[in-house]
Amino acid sequence: MSARLRFAVACAVTFLVLGALVLAGVWLVARSSLEYRADLLTPACTPEGVCRNQHTYELARRQAMRVRAAYQRDTLQAVRDVGALVVVAGAAGAFALGWRTAGWVLRPLRRMTETARQVAQSHDLTERIAYEGPREEMKELADVFDTMLGRLARAFDAQRKFVANASHELRTPLTINRTLVDVAVRRPDATDDVKRLGESLLLVNARHERLIDGLLALAEGEQAVLDRRPFDLTDVAEHVLDQAAAEAAEREVTIHRLLDPAPTTGEAVLVERLVQNLLENAIRHNHPKGEVWVSTRRRAERVELVVANTGLPVPAYEMETIFEPFRRLHGDRLRSDRGSGLGLSIVKVIAEAHGGTVTGWPREEGGLTVTVELPVDPAA
Repeated sequence: MSARLRFAVACAVTFLVLGALVLAGVWLVARSSLEYRADLLTPACTPEGVCRNQHTYELARRQAMRVRAAYQRDTLQAVRDVGALVVVAGAAGAFALGWRTAGWVLRPLRRMTETARQVAQSHDLTERIAYEGPREEMKELADVFDTMLGRLARAFDAQRKFVANASHELRTPLTINRTLVDVAVRRPDATDDVKRLGESLLLVNARHERLIDGLLALAEGEQAVLDRRPFDLTDVAEHVLDQAAAEAAEREVTIHRLLDPAPTTGEAVLVERLVQNLLENAIRHNHPKGEVWVSTRRRAERVELVVANTGLPVPAYEMETIFEPFRRLHGDRLRSDRGSGLGLSIVKVIAEAHGGTVTGWPREEGGLTVTVELPVDPAA
């Protein structure tokens, strides 16, 4: 039950209990007042002072007892019935009054709930309750909530600035290093040892670039998506598949696609990174002459992206940690050309930032199947 309903029920139950106690007390008092009193109902003598005989006295007493019993029964029944109706009607009135009173008391709390819902749905941290009222519990709670929203807004702004600055500061030295090594390797007087060293450095530099790109994407993906725009997941998947065709051909991997319309909303660039990471994972963790299946479709209020691939068998116990950062399968931990262990973790945070989910399970024939579900576009 809601707080408002509990308050109304508590008022009704309290009135019902108190009314029942009062009714019981009135009933007991009325019963005591209507008890037989010999000096009032059957006097031994008449008002003129003439005393009755024993037979006449006994008849009068019995008649008085019958009259008293009937009067007591009718009166107590009336007290019980009328009192019960009054108590029940009062309990109903107490419920209605408690319902209205609770609505008035909880009105500021409903405003806070509505504001929190708007922030959760729109991710607009500039919203405030701005409750205007006396300095009491509701006012303090609203002010604390506004203060928390302000701190969250500042934290998100600081994180965005950090990601933007880190993106520039970390990539620039790596770009310079790659250029210098490439120039040194291409010099006419470069020895074979220098060329081999340069190639190794270029591979290390490329790995560091992928690692930094992955960390920045992870930081960006962990933020809630603020700008939700409609797009079709099928278009994103087709674009990524076209880009990955060359790498798939180089690794002799066949890609099968079954792309049905899948309208959704969010940051198309982030979702493109999600699809790209899944496809790269499926191609690079495959074997020659392997296969990859990519499909998109709409299911009720969700859209679905499924990427499956052949490859080495994946232990079931690895599925619990495969979406954590820097976690790779045992056979790939020494292979630097297969990524930095951030691909699936980036997929997870991007899906969650869009209000979606990601699940994976091993295929019996070997390889992995990953399913991403995102909310459907409400306007579709």
